[in-house]
Amino acid sequence: MANESKTLKNAAVGATVKVKKLTGDGPVKRRIMDMGITKGVEIYVRKVAPLGDPVEVTVRGYELSLRKADAEMIVIE
Repeated sequence: MANESKTLKNAAVGATVKVKKLTGDGPVKRRIMDMGITKGVEIYVRKVAPLGDPVEVTVRGYELSLRKADAEMIVIE
């Protein structure tokens, strides 16, 4: 993992990952943060649709579906 960052879009189903940082800017980043996805929070990847869109996750005790483009903005450890 030298130069490329691992994102939520690439996380395996069934994995619990930790948010390292959020990329993106303005209203999109604000919307992701409003959904409870902030630095340091753990996310459990529940399901990924056959074509990869959307990604279904559990964050802070509730279920959430994210578009592939939004999941790509969430850098994980």
